[in-house]
Amino acid sequence: MDLLLAGVLALLAIAAATAIGPKLGVAAPLLLVVAGLGVSLLPSVPPIEIDPEWIIAGVLPPLLYSAAVSMPAMEFRRDFGAIGGLSVVLVVVSSVLLGLLFTWIIPGIDLAIGIALGAIVSPTDAVATSIVKRLGVSPRVVAMLEGESLLNDATALVLLRSAIAAAAASVSIWGVTGTFVYSVAVATAIGAVVGWVSLRVRARVSNPTVNTVISFTMPFLASIPAELLGASGLVAAVVAGLITGRGAAKYLSPRHRLSDVQNWRTVELVLEGAVFLVMGLELTALVDDVEQGHTGTWGAVGIAAIALVAVTLVRAAYVAPLIRTLGRRAQRGARVKEQLQALPTDTAAFALRAGRAPDHARSARFRSMLRRRVADLDYYVDESLDWRDGTIIVWAGMRGVVTLVAAQTLPADTPNRSMLVFIAFLVAVTSLLVQGSTLPWLVRWLIPARDPGPGAAERRELRDLLRAAAMHELAESGDAQSRMIAERMRAAWQVSNDEGAGETDATDEADAAGVGGIGGAKPTGREASAPRVDPEQVRRLRLRMIEAERTALLDARDEGRFSAAALSAALEDLDAEQISVELKGLDGA
Repeated sequence: MDLLLAGVLALLAIAAATAIGPKLGVAAPLLLVVAGLGVSLLPSVPPIEIDPEWIIAGVLPPLLYSAAVSMPAMEFRRDFGAIGGLSVVLVVVSSVLLGLLFTWIIPGIDLAIGIALGAIVSPTDAVATSIVKRLGVSPRVVAMLEGESLLNDATALVLLRSAIAAAAASVSIWGVTGTFVYSVAVATAIGAVVGWVSLRVRARVSNPTVNTVISFTMPFLASIPAELLGASGLVAAVVAGLITGRGAAKYLSPRHRLSDVQNWRTVELVLEGAVFLVMGLELTALVDDVEQGHTGTWGAVGIAAIALVAVTLVRAAYVAPLIRTLGRRAQRGARVKEQLQALPTDTAAFALRAGRAPDHARSARFRSMLRRRVADLDYYVDESLDWRDGTIIVWAGMRGVVTLVAAQTLPADTPNRSMLVFIAFLVAVTSLLVQGSTLPWLVRWLIPARDPGPGAAERRELRDLLRAAAMHELAESGDAQSRMIAERMRAAWQVSNDEGAGETDATDEADAAGVGGIGGAKPTGREASAPRVDPEQVRRLRLRMIEAERTALLDARDEGRFSAAALSAALEDLDAEQISVELKGLDGA
């Protein structure tokens, strides 16, 4: 009963911190740490210690999977090189340099343990991404921060395990490198297979609740086999999430995806909040152990401050040349784009000249590939990064959950273990407090307000593309009623364009065209005098129109023709419309 009561109070504390934190201008994780610390000071509360392996195996895989599912795959692909550098190269470099620093300033630890502590404080947290999303930062910066926070956790934990193994036995650098490559490669393969299979299986499950239950098992179905094979379970969970997020719109129904989003947001909130709350509960015992050591609390505070400054400087030293490289890439992209646009795209003509039969499928693939390449170059040019974006990327590198969890995986016989864990805790909390509280001010100072004009034009262009796909689907139907509906829809769209009502959706325009009645409403005015159609046929046609629009949207996504924000908003509109039509059909049944 005591454990049940503690669980209920913990959930209430997480909910309260999440709701109150924004109003107080304080990050919810910090409130949870303070709450846990306050509870741990009560005389009736015994010392609390949780096996960190439970957190690594039970908390991190679903957290990373949930973040990976919502990651825009197009932006991830476009900046994979930069994201990979931030997630792997920067983590390795930071770990080694900080390891040398820790070996020098912390008595009694060797280089392997120093690198282990460096790996603990190197990965960034996704908290920064949630902050910058609300501040009008470039979507490219957001995508880079999201991708980094997904992958660098696995890099840091793999490096941490290798460093701990090196501390216990003689391990060569080539052995560590081979272990790292094997861990990532095997995990990637397992995650890809699990993600691909799960989409096909879940596409056959009609019950949204059952579908969501199956989705809860996905991060563990990916991570557990990877861990048993000596690979990284976190990498496997991330890859499975990326595959699922990429294919969800194609294989899963709107109700399934909506259910997934809501439930995974809840899981993410509870798990991340629980980690910070538990850390606060363990802090009292941790401080007592540090006080009994030779360094003392203030010595650990000083080392943590030095570590935070050092890791920020290393990050700045890496990001500065990265931004310059991306800038030169944008300049080259503008020149390459002109050359690509000058290329002939009619491969059928080349085939006829060569005496071969034209391959129309190959010609279509070539045109699609060319459009995608041009769209990528437009993205690099339009979303080019400068020193302001680089400054934000540096300052947004906050430490958080993974640092807290990884620190607790240090072996019990590690020299000065309590002090090392306490240093990691201070680095994470100070980073969240200082960088998290000043990041909004820094963004407002560096980045001017974004012009909404281009976004509105992009939405109109995407809307016209989807309308054309819907009209084509109606025209392909061939029967008289479909042709009549098509003419009414075309007339309604023309009226909406002439009147400037550019944001109406297909459902509103279908009702305006006099083809409503799915829910049993009686026609009035112009609708009553017009020939009526079968409401059930209208419902089926609307669903076919929505499916045609979604197919066109996914094709446009694959070619990279629109931003992830515009595509996501359009997909949400289509999903909402489909759910509405399906519910009206059930009401009328």
